[in-house]
Amino acid sequence: MLKTIAVIVQEPVAVFELGVLCEVFGVDRTDDGVPAFDFRVCASRPGEVIRSTGGVGVVATHGLDGVSDADLVAVPAGSVDGPFEPGVLQVLRETVERGGRVLSVCSGAFTLAAAGLLAGRACTTHWRYAARLADVCPDAAVDLDVLYVEDGPIITSAGTAAGIDACLHLVRTELGSEVATRIARRMVVPPHRSGGQRQYVETPVPDQPCDSLQDVLDAVLERLDGDHTVASLARQAAMSERTFARRFSAEVGTTPHQWLTAQRVLRARRLLETTDFDVERIARESGFATGAVLRHHFQRQIGVAPLSYRKAFTHQPATG
Repeated sequence: MLKTIAVIVQEPVAVFELGVLCEVFGVDRTDDGVPAFDFRVCASRPGEVIRSTGGVGVVATHGLDGVSDADLVAVPAGSVDGPFEPGVLQVLRETVERGGRVLSVCSGAFTLAAAGLLAGRACTTHWRYAARLADVCPDAAVDLDVLYVEDGPIITSAGTAAGIDACLHLVRTELGSEVATRIARRMVVPPHRSGGQRQYVETPVPDQPCDSLQDVLDAVLERLDGDHTVASLARQAAMSERTFARRFSAEVGTTPHQWLTAQRVLRARRLLETTDFDVERIARESGFATGAVLRHHFQRQIGVAPLSYRKAFTHQPATG
């Protein structure tokens, strides 16, 4: 269970990335039905001012002993060149050894690499630093074209806002989609973006003036069980199929088919967590033709069968 979260700060700490972790885990949202987290900001020199990249100082309330029983230890962005504090590297290694999770935001991945936690693992960081991370940790599989990567107990995220996606992914995994959605709603961010989306979505100048595709996306989300195709979506957007596909990739960072499938799997996850519907009904309400099609895509994206997912993430009886 995700209950105790320790954030380790080192000089120079990036204020926004630290703020991401504070916003997701450090704000009391029990009035919204979100479980209370035991949130700690830790450093090797608690009580002293730690220099940041934004011209302000940060004072940690806990020493590194505050990491010892944390379920999640998070490292915000910081230096890519070091030096990295030996005590910090040691507590990160100990966290993994005792079965805890470690999450990095942006260039925080370099601290994980220095601790030896990325060797043999898939990982990511900000696209500007991906090549350097691959040089620093040649045994790691660095992917610059994703928002976040989960490999065993290690979660690494790309630049800046991708840290929000990684944190919400972890909340969703550990506490369910409803809790993640409530946090996202308060933060006014999307409750779920797939880790496989591209980090850097370059929107080209369109061939002719056109509006954002948000209205089309919203309409699809309202009726995921509809028969949506590239042709039908292009008609809604008043574009040719070719222009629509190009525009979609530029705005969303993936293909229409991949986005639609991901949204349907997300809907299926929420129904598995919050209802006792059988798989066939969930398939219909999520937009999949049959339970077999749902199982295929669910297994591919989530890594487990729908009923195994329900058993792991709810206390409701599995039916169908």
